[in-house]
Amino acid sequence: MKKQVICTITSLLLSLGVSFAQESPSEEDFYKIVTPPVPEGILLEVGGMTSLPDGRLAIGTRRGDVWLLENPTGSKPYYKKFASGLHEILGLVYQNGAMVCAQRGELTKLIDKDHDGKADVYETIYAWPLSSHYHEYSFGPKIAPDGSYFVSGNVAFGDEEWWAGESRRPLRGWIFKITPDGQMEPWATGVRSPCGLGMVDGELFYDDNQGDWMGSGGIWHVKKGAFMGHPAGLKWANSLTNSPIKITQEEVYAMVDPRKTRDKNGNAIKPENVQNEKFLTLADMKKKYPETQLPAVWLPHGILGVSNAEILADQTGGKFGPFSNQLFVGDQGQSKVMRVFLEKVKGEYQGAAFDFRSGFQSGVLRMAWANDGGSLYIGETNRGWGSSGDANQGLQRLVWNGKTPFEMRAVRAMPDGFEVEFTLPVDKKSAENLASYAVRSFTYKYHPVYGSPTINEAKCAIKGVKVSEDGLKARIVVDNLREHYIHELKLDGVRASTSYWSLVHPTAFYTLHNLPDGEKLKVAEMSTKSSATTTAAKTTEKKTATASGKAPTFEEIKPLLAKNTCLACHAVDKRQVGPAYTEVAKRKYSNEKIVELIYNPKPQNWPDYATPMAPMPQVPRDEALKIAAWINSLAPKSAPKP
Repeated sequence: MKKQVICTITSLLLSLGVSFAQESPSEEDFYKIVTPPVPEGILLEVGGMTSLPDGRLAIGTRRGDVWLLENPTGSKPYYKKFASGLHEILGLVYQNGAMVCAQRGELTKLIDKDHDGKADVYETIYAWPLSSHYHEYSFGPKIAPDGSYFVSGNVAFGDEEWWAGESRRPLRGWIFKITPDGQMEPWATGVRSPCGLGMVDGELFYDDNQGDWMGSGGIWHVKKGAFMGHPAGLKWANSLTNSPIKITQEEVYAMVDPRKTRDKNGNAIKPENVQNEKFLTLADMKKKYPETQLPAVWLPHGILGVSNAEILADQTGGKFGPFSNQLFVGDQGQSKVMRVFLEKVKGEYQGAAFDFRSGFQSGVLRMAWANDGGSLYIGETNRGWGSSGDANQGLQRLVWNGKTPFEMRAVRAMPDGFEVEFTLPVDKKSAENLASYAVRSFTYKYHPVYGSPTINEAKCAIKGVKVSEDGLKARIVVDNLREHYIHELKLDGVRASTSYWSLVHPTAFYTLHNLPDGEKLKVAEMSTKSSATTTAAKTTEKKTATASGKAPTFEEIKPLLAKNTCLACHAVDKRQVGPAYTEVAKRKYSNEKIVELIYNPKPQNWPDYATPMAPMPQVPRDEALKIAAWINSLAPKSAPKP
C-alpha cells in the first residue's frame, strides 16, 4: 500500500512538470564486467582474439603465444597453449580449420594437423620487410569477403626526430591485402598507428589515434587507393608494384609545411602548435586531392579514447542490448569501449560516436563475441603503452543484464539538423524544451604537430524540436550546421518518460560530411519553448578562483576538468595515461607556468609516460588558471616549524 502511494505521488508530480533529484542508473547498472580466473604464470597481454565454432576462445599474446580456452564463459576456464615462439601477435582469426595471425614481420597460418590441440605447422603466407624499429607493429588480419586478408603496418619514429612517423621499409604506414596463396596487393596508405581494423557489411574500416599529422582519433572507411592523411607511407607510392596511390609526399608537403627545421646548432626542432596561425584541415586537402579520405567518424581525443583499437560490429540481433548493427570500438589508453552509429549520406559514411563502458582493468586492445550469443570478450594489454586501470594485461567479459538503458540509440543527419532516436520513450515536456539541448561544432588542424587542439569552435543555436508521438524520436532543428565538422550534441535536460531518468550518456559527437536532401521542418510543426534564463547568479558562478585568491575545491573544479577532457588522462592521486595531479603539484610550477604547459605541453618533462599530452589552447584562460590554482593547492604542505 505504501509503495502504491509513493508511485501515485511520483506520477502526479511528473504530470505537473515537477522535476526532483533522483539518481539515474549508470553504465554498470546495465553492463557488468566479469573477470575470469587466469592461472598463475600466464601473462595474456592480449594482442589477438577470436571465438571458435566449438565455443572455445583463442587468444594470441604480445609475447608470442596462442592459448585456447575451454569453457571460457564458465567459472573455471581451462587454458591450453596452442602455439608459441611467435613475434608479437597483434591479430588473430579462425578460417577453414586453421588460425591465422599477424606477427611483426609476416602473416602466419597455424595448423593442428593431428588434432591434439597444438599447432604442428607454422606456415608463412606472406612476409614483409622490417627495419627493427620497436614501433613497427603489424596488425590484423581481417578476412575480406573473398577470403583474402587485410593487414596494416605501423610507422616507425625518427631517431633524432623521435616525434615524427617514418616509413623506413615498404608497407610501413600502409594497409595491404594478401590472398591465401600469398599474393600481396597494396590497398591504401596514410595510416599512422592502424591498430583497429574491422569489417562492416563486407567493407573495410580502420581507426587511428592522435599523433603527428593526426589531429585526433577517428574511424576511416578504407577504400582502395585512399590516402588517410599521414604522409610517411607515400614514400613508396611509386615504387610498390600495383600501388593504387596517386598523391605524392611532395604534393602534401607543398600544401602543408612539414616543418623540418633546425636550431643554430643543427638540432632538429620539434613542431609545436602555433596559436592564431593560418592552417589547413584534412577537408582542405580533400578539395585539392579527392583521394584523401576523411574519417567517417572523428573520435575526439581525450573524450572518446586516446589510443583507439578493435572495431567490432554488433551482429547479436539484440542479445547485447538495443544497439544491433552498430560498432563497438575499444580504446587501449583509456581502458574503455565506445559505440558508433554509422549511416551513408550521398554515398559517404558519417555518423555519431558515444561513450559506452569504462572501468576495465587494463587497456582494451581486442574484442570478440562469445558463443553464448550476447556477451563480449575484452582482451587487454598495457606494457610499454600505458593505460588506465590497475593491471598490465588480462581478459574480461562484458555482459548485458537484459535491462534497457536510457540512451541515444542513434543520431541521424537531417536537412536542417539532427534526429535523435532513443532506446526508451522520452518525457515530452523535457524533450520539447529547447533548453534541454546544446550543440556546438569544431574540427582539427592538419599539420605535422603531435595532435591538434579543437579549432573553429562555434555554437549552433537550437531553433526548434519535434518529438514523435511514441516519444522515441526527437528532431532537432539546428542553426549553423557545417559540413566536415564534428557536431557535439548535449542532451543534459532530456528525461525518460516513466522513470524521469537522465541519459546514461547525454553527449554524442556527430561527424557531418553531407547534409541529406529532404524537407525541412516548418515552424508550426515544432516546439520553440525554452526555459533557459540568464541570471546574475549564473554570472557570479563563472568568476574564477584567481579573482578571489582562493583555490577552488575538487567539487568546484571537477566540472571544468570534465568539460576540458582533463579527467580522460589524469586522476587526482593516481597514475593513469598521464601523471596524477598530486605529482604535477610537487613540481611547484606557478599557475602561469601550468597554463603555459596546458597550451604547449613538454612531454620531455615526463619521460616515463608513453602517450604525450596534446596541446590544449582551446581551454579558456580563466578556466586554465582556475585548474592551475587547484592543482597547486594539492602540493604537500611544509612541516610546521618546531
